[in-house]
Amino acid sequence: MNRDIFSRHMSRFAIPNGVLAITKPDPTHGFNSKPSSPALPSHLLARSPSFSTSSASLLRIRQKSSLQRMARRYDSNPFEEEEEVNPFSNSASVPPALNTRLSPLPPEPADFYNDRLGATIDIPMDTTKDLKKKEKELQAKEAELDKREKDLKRREDAAARAGIVIEEQNWPPFFPIIHHDIANEIPIHLQRLQYFAFASLLGLTVCLFWNILAVTAAWIKGEGATIWFLSIIYFISGVPGAYVLWYKPLYRAMRTESALNFGWFFLFYLLHIGFVIYASVAPPIIFKGKSLTGILPAVDIISEHALVGIFYFIGFGMFCLESLLSVWVIQQVYMYFRGSGKEAEMKKEVARGALRAAI
Repeated sequence: MNRDIFSRHMSRFAIPNGVLAITKPDPTHGFNSKPSSPALPSHLLARSPSFSTSSASLLRIRQKSSLQRMARRYDSNPFEEEEEVNPFSNSASVPPALNTRLSPLPPEPADFYNDRLGATIDIPMDTTKDLKKKEKELQAKEAELDKREKDLKRREDAAARAGIVIEEQNWPPFFPIIHHDIANEIPIHLQRLQYFAFASLLGLTVCLFWNILAVTAAWIKGEGATIWFLSIIYFISGVPGAYVLWYKPLYRAMRTESALNFGWFFLFYLLHIGFVIYASVAPPIIFKGKSLTGILPAVDIISEHALVGIFYFIGFGMFCLESLLSVWVIQQVYMYFRGSGKEAEMKKEVARGALRAAI
């Protein structure tokens, strides 16, 4: 009896053919997941006479929640085309962005740059009269410059005719104190001899400088301060004196073929040769003996102070070389002087000068 009543009640909820419960595998649990509750169509629910309205509402809520759970259980389709959204469309659903544009700069006034640079300066235009006045002043200045240039050129020409040459100091290059340009001012066939004469001047400079060093060493060893002061005097007076008295006359004689300059050279170069020969011996006759690095002071000092004696012997060798070079230079200059006919010319000039002095 009870079994028949239960069968009649269940027949009311019978599911017709074609309506099956749909179960899909859970991607997180595989195929072992339990099927979801069967979802009955709404038209079947409406046909059931004993199905109350509240039960139908409850069933719809369950179906809706079941569908939501199924939708959350699966990912969205990766091949589905997304809806393109135009960011520039004036859609009412999209609220306008705030502060998307900068506020425009205030307009600049017309005299913006004039205020920074200062007030406008009015430059008055020169009148025709002022222009003519300035033109005359410029012409006067130009005429004055031309006059000065002509005057300077006239003086240079007069100095050149008189044999006065304006020389520019160019030697030594690091501190020019003298004019020296053998390559451009001395004839080619005399340049070699002039270079040897210049080497003689430099040799004298080196000898006197070494003489100061040797005498300073002797002074330190107790030879007295007098010889040191004398060595300084030899250097200060000997080098400039040699340049002015015999090297410069020879330089001018080679450049201008002047017989008188040759005469000055021979006179003072003989004195130069006599001095270097005397210094190489250094006898205690005129100068104080140990103020020059000759052979006699070297022999005397080396027995007491060997190092100082070596310094003196080196100085003696330098003075000997300078003596030999000087003798060779004067010999070569004299041979050129006689071979070029300058000797006869010099005799004529000397005779002419003596005649003028007598008159």
